[in-house]
Amino acid sequence: MRIEVEQEEDGRWIAEAPQIPGGLAYGESKEAAISKVEALVLRILADRLENGEQAPELNKVFTVAA
Repeated sequence: MRIEVEQEEDGRWIAEAPQIPGGLAYGESKEAAISKVEALVLRILADRLENGEQAPELNKVFTVAA
C-alpha cells in the first residue's frame, strides 16, 4: 500500500494512504507519521472486516498460502 509523506510549513509531517478514506496522520517526524498512518490503516481495515464490509486493500497487505 502506498503512503505519501510531506512536511507541513509548521514542521509537522503528514502521512497519507490515499487508497483508504480517512487514512492520514500527523507526526513530529517523518517516521512517526508513517508509523501512525500504518497503525490507523490497519485499524480501519480491521473495522471493515468486523462489520462484514469489503476490504480489497487487504489483498495487497497479506498473502495467504494455499
